[in-house]
Amino acid sequence: MRVAHSLLPRLQFMAAHDPSSPLPWPRPAPLLLLLLALLAASYLALTRLPPAAPLSALLIAAHPPPPAAPRGEPPATSSCAGFYAGAGPARAVSASVEEFGAVGDGVTSNTAAFRRAVAELDERACGRGATLEVPPGRWLTGSFNLTSRFTLFLHHGALILGSQDPEEWPLIAPLPSYGRGRERLGPRHISLIHGEGLNDVVVTGNNGTIDGQGEMWWELWWNRTLNHTRGHLVELTNSTNILISNITLRNSPFWTVHPVYSSNVVMKDLTILAPLNAPNTDGIDPDSSSEVCIEDCYIESGDDLVAVKSGWDQYGISVGKPSTNIVIQRVSGTTPTCSGVGFGSEMSGGISNVLVRDLHVWNSAQAVRLKTDVGRGGYITNITITNVTMEKVKVPIRFSRGADDHSDDNYDRTALPRISNVLISGIVGVDLQRAPMLEAVAGAVYEGICFRNVSLRGIRRQGRWHCESVYGEAHGVFPAPCEELRENRSSSWCGFS
Repeated sequence: MRVAHSLLPRLQFMAAHDPSSPLPWPRPAPLLLLLLALLAASYLALTRLPPAAPLSALLIAAHPPPPAAPRGEPPATSSCAGFYAGAGPARAVSASVEEFGAVGDGVTSNTAAFRRAVAELDERACGRGATLEVPPGRWLTGSFNLTSRFTLFLHHGALILGSQDPEEWPLIAPLPSYGRGRERLGPRHISLIHGEGLNDVVVTGNNGTIDGQGEMWWELWWNRTLNHTRGHLVELTNSTNILISNITLRNSPFWTVHPVYSSNVVMKDLTILAPLNAPNTDGIDPDSSSEVCIEDCYIESGDDLVAVKSGWDQYGISVGKPSTNIVIQRVSGTTPTCSGVGFGSEMSGGISNVLVRDLHVWNSAQAVRLKTDVGRGGYITNITITNVTMEKVKVPIRFSRGADDHSDDNYDRTALPRISNVLISGIVGVDLQRAPMLEAVAGAVYEGICFRNVSLRGIRRQGRWHCESVYGEAHGVFPAPCEELRENRSSSWCGFS
């Protein structure tokens, strides 16, 4: 019964702070409380979840953890890859891009060949699924669209190269939740590999590579001669059952992998590389998407390794598509200017139920950052961040205000974000520049912030926490937190280990 009672305070708190709940949660009657305790205990026993498991951990309960490893062998790791429920490799038709006239010399443009290959294979498959194989070679191409029940397979030694001709990255309409291109007004360049309204798409291989050759685009940005927002390397919109795995993605013009308005998306066993000064080359940005799994990835980037987003200012509020039910685990990498995992700053549609665990970050600006602004609206709630290790990080944990970055001048200046129910535990950092910096947007609500078992050593510049209008609790934290986090109530869900 102890397990169930330790879970109940957290469930009550989360329900009370869930922005999707239309009514406050009533105080349960004693009989109801007992029933809830019994149900919780039974459920935890069946799913083998630890005591006081966060709600976000239940996202992987449908895929039970693997059995214990035999003695002497390393333990098996849990996976959220079951979020993808497509047919996978079971495709009826398969062909090499060479059959459609492609030449892998790194010079010949294969844009027409890739586009023709996707269209013809889709027609041949008659809905039974198709695979396009990319053999070893250097395959230069402009943008091409995928289709449903389709696998793009890159063999070992295969290298897809993004065209250096901007005309081969056509312009498309801005995303509704952004209202304009993210960097420039009006339309935006399409991604190199793109998809819209698809179901069951796989991009995988035997560690083949997709290289966006983004330096041309970075130069336009640096020189302030960029006319339209840069394209992503891979973007899938309004799609479901997506698997991207076992490949290397590098030198994206802009954000590298961008699933938006999509669900059941798995990105695993990826290597994502960009020069550490390459602007806005985020690794993986789930945006207004749900049931997203990011695991076992290595990322070097000029921006966030992973950034969870959900639309920009009044456009994101109007579209109202949250990012929810997301697992980010076993991600490692470095970014000298940004974060290992970031939330926002575009979060106007809301972000909830996110589990971040087993994160390793070094030589970076922040390990974890929540970034919002006046005019964003939206919420960030029910977030669990656990087992984070870091070395040579400037600020280990940061809540920050934006830089007055808005889609246009029509944003609602009264639209403030709501930040609640954020559990940060099992944090170890060495050789840091500062203690955590927690700064709220003026007038916004930041509550239910919990720090537990945090050890930050070797702080060189500023060893005192900096907090502004951020409230919660801290248990087992070094160095001592700010006063706003010293409300150590033993009955609180935050105090349970």
